[in-house]
Amino acid sequence: MSHALYREQLRDAPRGDGRPIMVLPGLVNSDLSNMVMRRFLNRLGYHAVGWGLGRNFGVRAVGPEAERLIAKVEKLYAETGEKVTLIGVSLGGIMARIVAHRRPDLVREVITVSAPYAGPPTATNVWMAFELLTGEKIGDATVKANAAEAAAPPLVPTTAIWSRSDGLVNGLICHDEHCRSVEIQSSHLGVQLKPATLLAIADVLAG
Repeated sequence: MSHALYREQLRDAPRGDGRPIMVLPGLVNSDLSNMVMRRFLNRLGYHAVGWGLGRNFGVRAVGPEAERLIAKVEKLYAETGEKVTLIGVSLGGIMARIVAHRRPDLVREVITVSAPYAGPPTATNVWMAFELLTGEKIGDATVKANAAEAAAPPLVPTTAIWSRSDGLVNGLICHDEHCRSVEIQSSHLGVQLKPATLLAIADVLAG
């Protein structure tokens, strides 16, 4: 699709309703990586914010049992008086699903983007980088428990945006039969910047 056509589609994307949205970055990324997505969502009329926890180094970023992340979601809920939509990219999507399990009272829905929650870490090409950068080991009991929690269906609506041409993670473990599945064409790196991703998110939110 041409850039001109994408620009037209982005301009005509469904308008938002002001609901609060928190965008969670992928491994090693910070809120800067999601700036384009948040600007797009705010332009549509949503209230989109970053997670405000710096770079995503797994549990090192969010604290014991994800308490710091949950506190951020709780704060946004208190400020807006509405349940929060969580959009998580890659590792951020796995974290979003965990938050939805632990505090469904705070979460309206979860949208994951290229998040390999539905399969083992070894089915990705980044598991060694994950161990190196986070200090976690995929064989550790805590990591296994978190993975199992993320893979279980949350009590809130979920959508998975994924790609067969991802390159770093297997797109087939980025969705399951319990969620709405939206397939796009994109590599893993920079997926949060791609027009196809932004349009898919806008359509899900409007639905």
